[in-house]
Amino acid sequence: MSIRGIRGATTVSADEPELILEATRELLEAILNANAGMSPEDVGSALFTVTDDLASTFPAQAARQMGWSLVPMTCAREIPVPGSLPKVIRVLVHWNTEKRQNEITHVYLRDAVKLRPDLVAAQ
Repeated sequence: MSIRGIRGATTVSADEPELILEATRELLEAILNANAGMSPEDVGSALFTVTDDLASTFPAQAARQMGWSLVPMTCAREIPVPGSLPKVIRVLVHWNTEKRQNEITHVYLRDAVKLRPDLVAAQ
C-alpha cells in the first residue's frame, strides 16, 4: 500500500470561525467524494494551512467534527507572499491507498480554483 498526498484548497469571505469551519467541511467532503473508496480510517494525517488573514479558528476542528478524531492533524500559516490569494485554507491529506498517483483527484473550490487551474481543468 502507498501513501498518496491529496491537495485541496478553498477560500472564505471573512475571518469568522463558522465560515472557516463550513468551508473546511465542504472541502473535505469534496475530497472524499472525488476519491472513491476514501474514508477517514485510511487517512494517515492531514496538514492544514491558512493565509495570514485567517486566525479565528483551526481548520482541523472541522475535520474532527466530521469524525476524523483519530487522524493526526496540524495547522500552520502559509508563507505571506506579496500579491498571493487572500483568505485561503489549504490541506494536504496523506491517504493510505492502493491507487496510483495519477488516480488521485485534488480539489480546489471557490476562489482557490485560481491556485491550480491545471488540476481543476483535469477534473
